[in-house]
Amino acid sequence: MISATTTCLARARVPSCLLDPPPSAGGELALVDIELMDGRIAAVRPGTGAVPRHATDLGGRIVLPGFVDMHTHLDKGHIWPRAANPDGSFWAALETVEADRRANWKAEDVLARMEFALRCASAHGTVAIRTHLDSRPPQAQISFPVFAELRDRWRGRIELQAVSLAMLEDYRGRDGERLADLVAAHGAVLGVVPLPGPDLDADLDRFLALAAERGLAVDCHVDETLDPEVRTLRHLADTMLRRGFTYPAVAGHCCSLAAQLETEMRATLDRVRAAGIAIVSLPMCNMYLQDRVAGRTPRRRGVTVLHEARSAGVPVAVASDNTRDPFYAYGDLDMHEVFREAVRIAHLDHPVGDWVKAVTATPAALIGLPERGRIAPGLPADLVILEGRSWSEAFSRPEAGRVVLRAGVAIDTRPPPYTELDHLFA
Repeated sequence: MISATTTCLARARVPSCLLDPPPSAGGELALVDIELMDGRIAAVRPGTGAVPRHATDLGGRIVLPGFVDMHTHLDKGHIWPRAANPDGSFWAALETVEADRRANWKAEDVLARMEFALRCASAHGTVAIRTHLDSRPPQAQISFPVFAELRDRWRGRIELQAVSLAMLEDYRGRDGERLADLVAAHGAVLGVVPLPGPDLDADLDRFLALAAERGLAVDCHVDETLDPEVRTLRHLADTMLRRGFTYPAVAGHCCSLAAQLETEMRATLDRVRAAGIAIVSLPMCNMYLQDRVAGRTPRRRGVTVLHEARSAGVPVAVASDNTRDPFYAYGDLDMHEVFREAVRIAHLDHPVGDWVKAVTATPAALIGLPERGRIAPGLPADLVILEGRSWSEAFSRPEAGRVVLRAGVAIDTRPPPYTELDHLFA
């Protein structure tokens, strides 16, 4: 359908919120012609219905910028064949991953699985990924060099960022300084899983001090539970405000917000907005893990308060999280699937409005990639052409027939076969 000589994508439907500048009329999806030149978008013009010469007629198919997946765990991905979660619970996932990490996570193993995951993401149309890397000793010294190798290898295809994944106690003393130095040396982001406890505020203060001293952004796993009494997100916001921490900050999960009283939840969101914290929701993984009791149908969805956070002025993104590991048995780093499921799970529809920014423009801005997440003249012609011509059509099927353009040229959209990983599980 798309040839290497294509210079114009005619009769494309693009979400109005992703056009720069946005059209003055046309509704959620604007009909436009997109001109391509030298691997970039040369012009975006209102569609007239006519098909220019040498153009490819899309017939109204939806066109999106390449996806930005800002919360993944590439180092954990695809270990399910040798490390299945015995009961699907959060605590069993922790124990199973820890056992597999100790036994198997040598550089060659981590490299093979991360490379496989990147090939999947690329085939589905993702152009940027932020991955958390397990960083408790001695894993950081293994995984960060692997990440650096892959970042170089994939440059120009997928922009890669890394975040350290450690506990608050891992940042105490000289060991904490060494880990923060390693993160800084790799141009990465400082990450942590803060848990309730008597030392929570003091440990958060030290964590933020280590980040500020090195000029590092922070990205935290926060309140991945439906216990309404767990409120570390509030502690994080209060500590940032007390310290005057101004570097970019992201909180992932934030599930307990959905279980709290309305007044408590909204008070926390006000502090989160004041502190400058963005929230990233992981709907598929949280639906899988939260409120799981053997033999009982789950009652609660486990997804954070997306509508309320956005209404409070907090930037909100949606991402993949785990892939075929004990924390989530499924997934393929397909951001179309993530967005489709987020729409269904969190009711991001009627209208869809600008929620598509949660997998494109918003995460691109949050992780500092100004050329990603939008469709405008001068930006890379890295596009995803869906089969659907409306949101109903685009959300009703897996979009296996999508076309992915890199620098204006269609790539192979077949993900790698799982047999390529069989040697890791012999």
